[in-house]
Amino acid sequence: MRIWAKEFKDNRMICDMTIEDFSDESRTHKVFAALDKVCLEFDLSKPIWLDVNIADFKRTAKVRFYKDSFIDSIPFDFLEFQIIEEDPISF
Repeated sequence: MRIWAKEFKDNRMICDMTIEDFSDESRTHKVFAALDKVCLEFDLSKPIWLDVNIADFKRTAKVRFYKDSFIDSIPFDFLEFQIIEEDPISF
């Protein structure tokens, strides 16, 4: 699984990071582990998954965390978190 995280301010990407995780963990574990890595790298508190975030992520494999998802103030408009490659399914 490959996940792309991006910070945006004024409709411009100000930084990004790609996380790869091809372990045998579940999809949920990979997503949360990747989000932890992003928050550590970008020096952010972990965002709160609001109902709208969960629904967006289930529907499109992409979510945007706005200021209301963070406890601390953030120096950007939103954090976009997107799965860009799923693990191949083996039979």
